Amino acid sequence: MDVGRLGQAAFEVGYVDEDCVRRREPLSACWTLRFERLSPVRTVKSYQGQRSVTRDYWAATTAGQLSCESHLERHHAMLMDFDPQVTALAGQPFRLFWPGRRGRRGHVPDFFARLRDGGGLVVDVRPDSRIEPDDAEAFAATARACELAGWAFRRVGAIDPVLLANVKWLAGYRHPRNHREPVASELAAAFAEPEALLAGAERVGDRLAVLPVLYHLLWRRVLEADLESGPLGPRSVVRRAVTAR
Repeated sequence: MDVGRLGQAAFEVGYVDEDCVRRREPLSACWTLRFERLSPVRTVKSYQGQRSVTRDYWAATTAGQLSCESHLERHHAMLMDFDPQVTALAGQPFRLFWPGRRGRRGHVPDFFARLRDGGGLVVDVRPDSRIEPDDAEAFAATARACELAGWAFRRVGAIDPVLLANVKWLAGYRHPRNHREPVASELAAAFAEPEALLAGAERVGDRLAVLPVLYHLLWRRVLEADLESGPLGPRSVVRRAVTAR
């Protein structure tokens, strides 16, 4: 079936409303809902012999837990949590239904994100090597439904290992407890011009006290550094960002 030809009337959405009541409605009747505020449509469970490990992720963006079915999902949740364009994030947001090759089909996307401009982003996590024909149909149908709803759709897989390692390190300092004044303001001033990470930190004070605040500011994008070219370290060039979260 060419899902690209499906119209909005072909899609239905199952979700849990604000009163914790399960509903199923046409896409046209519910695409304006704030799915980022609703409960997950299904529970992520562990079971004996499963291929991946489930683990919750605490998102600084929402100050709440996200259930993830694999380490890869958790890592992508972390990257979205780090993305300054993401203002809210939910896991297992709804179940999409559409007429498939073998009758009515359903699929639960991994994440729904609300973006800074007010738009929605639906994300499915699946490496290229693990996409079977039914998966390809589900992702194509989800992409089509998102197009009709005015949302963006993204299917993501492997992550650059350098970027992942750097963001994982910064994520260890994502909690607001790592923001301390006047150290944070002094760091923002110290890196008004590009400076080596450790040298700038030591101009503010003792590294043991200053570095956790510095890493927190890098997480919040108050400060910025190149996280893709190599590991974040003492000589990494840090500068004050033009905009922050």
